[in-house]
Order: sequence, then C-alpha cells, then structure tokens
Amino acid sequence: MPNITRRGALGLASAAAGSLILPRFAIAAADTRPSITIAVQKIANSNTLDVLREQSNVGQRIFNSSLWEGLIGGDWLGSVKSVPMLATEWRRIDDKTVELKLRQGVKFHNGDEMTAEDVAFSFGKSRMFGDSQPTNGKTIFIDDSSNPTNHKTKELPAEVPAVARRSWPALQGVTVVDKYTVRFINATPDVTMEGRISRSGSEIMSRRGWDEAPSYLDWARKPITTGPYMVAEFKPDNSLLYVAHDEYWGGRPPLKQIRFVEVPEVASRINGLLSGQYDFACDIPPDQIAGIEQNAAFEVQGGTIQNYRISVFDSHHAQLQNPLIRRALTHSIDRQAIVDSLWLGRTAVPKGLQFETYRSANMFIDGWDVPKFDLDLAKNLVQQANYKGDPIPYRLLNNYYTNQVATAQVLVEMWKQAGLNVEIQMNENWQQIQEKGPGRAIRDWSNSAPFNDPVSSLVAQHGPNGQQQQTGEWSNAEFNKLSVEIETSTDRARRKVIFARMLEIAEREDPAYTVLHQNATFTAKSKAIHWKASPAFAMDFRPGNWA
Repeated sequence: MPNITRRGALGLASAAAGSLILPRFAIAAADTRPSITIAVQKIANSNTLDVLREQSNVGQRIFNSSLWEGLIGGDWLGSVKSVPMLATEWRRIDDKTVELKLRQGVKFHNGDEMTAEDVAFSFGKSRMFGDSQPTNGKTIFIDDSSNPTNHKTKELPAEVPAVARRSWPALQGVTVVDKYTVRFINATPDVTMEGRISRSGSEIMSRRGWDEAPSYLDWARKPITTGPYMVAEFKPDNSLLYVAHDEYWGGRPPLKQIRFVEVPEVASRINGLLSGQYDFACDIPPDQIAGIEQNAAFEVQGGTIQNYRISVFDSHHAQLQNPLIRRALTHSIDRQAIVDSLWLGRTAVPKGLQFETYRSANMFIDGWDVPKFDLDLAKNLVQQANYKGDPIPYRLLNNYYTNQVATAQVLVEMWKQAGLNVEIQMNENWQQIQEKGPGRAIRDWSNSAPFNDPVSSLVAQHGPNGQQQQTGEWSNAEFNKLSVEIETSTDRARRKVIFARMLEIAEREDPAYTVLHQNATFTAKSKAIHWKASPAFAMDFRPGNWA
C-alpha cells in the first residue's frame, strides 16, 4: 500500500466530494442505534411471514408492533385496547358498514404511500378470500395437501381464505371512497366489525409489493408492509432479521436491526443470555426466573396475557365419540394444582373460555366456571360410558408452549386416576399434530380474544369457520346455528344469552375443549436495556419503548 499523507487524503476527499454531492444524512455521524438478538423457541410455524397463515402465538411476537400493522391497532404497552393505527378515525354508517379515514403520508417499506387502493386490495379476492364467498355459517374445510413451499404462482394456500373467513365470515368487500377513505361492507349486520378490523389477519400490505413478487412464497417470506421494521433476511427454522424502516410514520425506529434466532431448549436460551450471546431470552418457565435474577445484571419481565391454554378433543376418535368420556376428561383435571406447581402461582384458572375484557361490552357470563375437579364424578362418567381402557392418543410438541411437556405428563396422571388410558405421542410440528386419522384424539392449543366479544374467540376458533371445525375435529349443529345468530344479531341482550348457551354446549354437554389455565409469558433481559414487556406475546420495539 502506498503511503498517503494527510494532505493527500484531504485532496482525495475533496475530489470525491466534488464529483458526488452527498445527502446530509450520509455526511452525518454513523448510525449508532443498537442491533439486538432475541432467542425464541420458534419463529414461525408456517415458515412464512404471512399474517393470515401464521395465526400463532409466535407469529404475534414477530408481527405485532414490528412488521404488520392494521387500520385499528392495539395498545400493546397498556390495556391492549383498540387505538388508531393506519386509520385516524372511523364511524358507523349502518349495521353493515364502517367507514374509516386513513392516516396520510404512511410509507410502505418500498417507499410507496399507503392509499385506499392498498387497503381494498388487502381485503380482496387475490390476497385474502380467493374464491370463497360470505359463508353464512358453512364450514370451510382446509385441504391438508396444500403446501405453500411448493408454490411457484400467486395461488393462495387453502389456509388463507379459511382464516380470512374465520375473521370475516360475511364481508362483501372494501370500497374506495377517495384516496384516504374506505368503507367495509358486510353481507349481514355485525356489531363487532370494528373489532374485526383491529384483529390479527386484518393488517394492510402493499399492492405493488404483491404484484412484483414472483410467487406467493416469495412474497410471504418478505412482505412489504408499513411496520417500523422490514425484512432483510428470513431463514426458515433458523433466523429472521429485521432492519429499521426509517420512513416509519410513527417516528424513527430506535433499533438498527432485530435478529430473532430459534433456540428450542430453555437452558440454551438462558445460557446464551447470561453469556451475552443474546439480548433477550423468551418463553422463560416460572421455575427458572429466580435463578436468572440471582445475577443482579438481569431481570425477567412479563405475566398473564389474554390467552388461555386449552386441551382440544377430536370427537371422531373411537374413544372420544361418547361425550361422557370427554366430560370425564374435563372433570379429572385439578387445574389449580397445575397453576400452583408448574407456574408457581404466577397465573390463574379463568372462568371458562371467556375473557375479562368482555365486561366492557357486557358479555361476560358471571357464575360460569371451568368444570369442577371431581374425581368421583369422572370415574362415574367413565363407568357409564362402558370404557374398556383402550388407549387415547395425546399428540404433543416439545414445549412449544411454556411447561407444555410437564403439563401433559401431569394431565396423563390425573386422567389415569379416573381410569382413562391416555398415551402421549411426541410430534415434531403442527402438521403432524393436526393430521387427520385414528391417532388424533387430544392435542394442545391456546385461544386468544383479539377484541372484547365472544365471536373473537369461541366462534372464531370453535365455530363453523374456527380451526377445530375446519380441520374436522368437532361439530355441533346447535352450536353452529347459534354461532351465526350471535355474529349477525344486533340485540345485545339476546347475544349474551346465546353466548351462555354456547359455553354450556362446548364445555359441558358436548365438550370440544377444556380450559386449563390463563397463559403467561416471561422474557429475560439485561437490566441495562430500558424496555417494557407488553401484556401479550407481542414484543414492542417502536419509538417510545426503548432507551
């Protein structure tokens, strides 16, 4: 290398400046924002970043507040109530129509401004509904052979219109009023349309980003959205890298990069945090919190969230066709013992599949509760069913949920005390868990309530277009008829009566599931990082939540 004097170096710099006019931000100081690494047990179950396919707890963590945004958002650092997001205001036109004013100047990751055309496209046939029509209570069955990994076209995976009709069973379409105004038009009356607009699956994407993608899969692994961070690299089953979207409407993101890495084992996540390899370690079991906080440099944040852990039944399995066996399963569980022993009292047993937020809409059923723990009753039900001890398969993932394996082992012992022969079968992924066949009987799941009405959970998850019926595990004619009525009725008192009856069917008479406990999530980090965990799976790294 030749020697370059200070004067020579200045001369070269002057010549470069003379030939190239640099913008101010390029001349300014280097980007000193931090880059962080987050250890998670799983990034995405579907190996895509499509919010309509990745309807999961892990998806909420990487999507909400970072990548995808809706017209109405959630207050992730407060009560998770609805707040203006990509829309600044909205109003009811009638029982079937909601009009929204869009936020002006919002930029997508490709630099385009978001307009009403993008919103209408996000809720259109090509992106969301495919050939499906407003369902009026008809179940859309998912084709398990659909595999978006093999897609070389823009054909939607079967799950996308199925989930879309779960979220929007009667949406006719979104019409453009002007550049910054849209109207959502339903085929039937719906008092929950504003809630549906705010729920996961109703986020907005760039139409040009979709049009320019070579295939569905190419788009789904790098969607063009409005969030504060955008996809730089996604390695399925390995890592996801976000970089700051500096034209974000909510202000310059505080982080330069966010990297999520899959670390399935709890011990490896904790050790990596303590050694400095990771800045955050997610999904910490309660019994590990004290050990982490023995190191004064670290802390664990988190607590209960609006999500319940449940056990789901396939009523077509030979041993579960008789509802008496399913009822016996529900009465054999000492839920409080699970909360006390595995969660150290850091969560609670809820009042069935209903959420405290329902009280704001006067839809909470006081006096309702989970099936009581009554071993004598469970034994009696088993005897009435003439059960002969044949095995009941219990498909299980390796701690996808916190304490999942330990909880399953406890449940099997509790069921054994009632005379039920439940056998754990370990599986590698959700496709194996949900695969139809004689081996599908009991599985784990969790349910959330994206807004303050039962249609957001009980109907959306277990009704005609809920996942449990879409995959053919359970169905009940009266329940389905009531699902349609509660979705279309504007009589709020009648809707509450319907909800109470639906709980009675799905949790007592013909059990579709049983609620175990409220979920909780705990995240470990250095105390030097000034960041606040939200009361949800979502991790908020927007401006204002980092110092």
